[in-house]
Amino acid sequence: MQILNMTMTLGQAAGGNSIWLPTLLSPPVLFFVLGLIAVAIRSDLALPDSVKKALSLYLLFSIGFKGGAMLRESGLTSEGMAAMGIAAVLSAATPLWLFPILRKRLGSATAGGVAATYGSVSAVTFMAAVTMLRDRGVDFGGHMVAAMVIMEFPALIIGVLLARALADSEPGKAPDAPRTSLATAMRASATNGPIVLLVGSMLIGALTTDDGRQLTAPMWSELFTGVLCFYLLDLGLIAGKGVRSVLAAGWLPVLVGVLFPPINAMIALGLSRSSGLTIGDTFLMMAMAASASYIAAPAALRIALPEAKASVYVPMALTLTFPVNITIGLPVYWVLAQRFAMGA
Repeated sequence: MQILNMTMTLGQAAGGNSIWLPTLLSPPVLFFVLGLIAVAIRSDLALPDSVKKALSLYLLFSIGFKGGAMLRESGLTSEGMAAMGIAAVLSAATPLWLFPILRKRLGSATAGGVAATYGSVSAVTFMAAVTMLRDRGVDFGGHMVAAMVIMEFPALIIGVLLARALADSEPGKAPDAPRTSLATAMRASATNGPIVLLVGSMLIGALTTDDGRQLTAPMWSELFTGVLCFYLLDLGLIAGKGVRSVLAAGWLPVLVGVLFPPINAMIALGLSRSSGLTIGDTFLMMAMAASASYIAAPAALRIALPEAKASVYVPMALTLTFPVNITIGLPVYWVLAQRFAMGA
């Protein structure tokens, strides 16, 4: 009966009563689809590199500042500590079950890169989920921004360690090959521009007074959705161009890229429910767990695992997992969070 009720709920969402169509027909998602279409028809549509960088920096600033402001209002509660703990556990555990699945097919280095990428988090998926909550007037804790930042690092450490621990057994691998130290790789990740801006904006938002937040609100709040539209347009262009690279890697990476989001989202749902997170926080935790990093993690992996094939783990995250989450996943995660989160 419970499965039947859930099926009916999802069916109503798909029919457009409250969830599915508003998400699929939201401007950010439609601009992402426009990017895919532009690639399919071989259009020369493109955003200048300087514009793309400005858009990404603005989005990180906006979500960080807003999260810091919310964290100031609510304080660091037991729920916030629980959310950050869940984020760390998910980030650390994901590479442990993904790496053995992928190693035989992709090799230790690339499997470690994929595992690290999928254990980390996509800030853009998080932003899209936040926008979905804002549109529905659903509250979430500012500590979720801190949870997102925390989620970047455990997976990188474990993914790199797994790849290095088993790299010497790879055929043709020189055991004395020079390697960048793990500390250097982690330092590069921690000082990566997007991470510095996100953490810094969160701290500034937490320190800013009410008057200061009101003065800057048009910048970090009102422009957010419009800027996100242009950013997702560019991601649609990139995703469309990465299809061939993903397909060339074989069936297993494709399968992982498509099935990973719902599997990890369900794990996050169970952990969030057992820890008593609210509906909004549970939904964001599911969205983060289902996502894969294609900004901070690849930047660190280029230093830590240069032998890992970025042509595999980047398109997997951006061309498969990101579209699955942004078009289908988020509405489903929202239905599940509403039904099973504590207090629902």
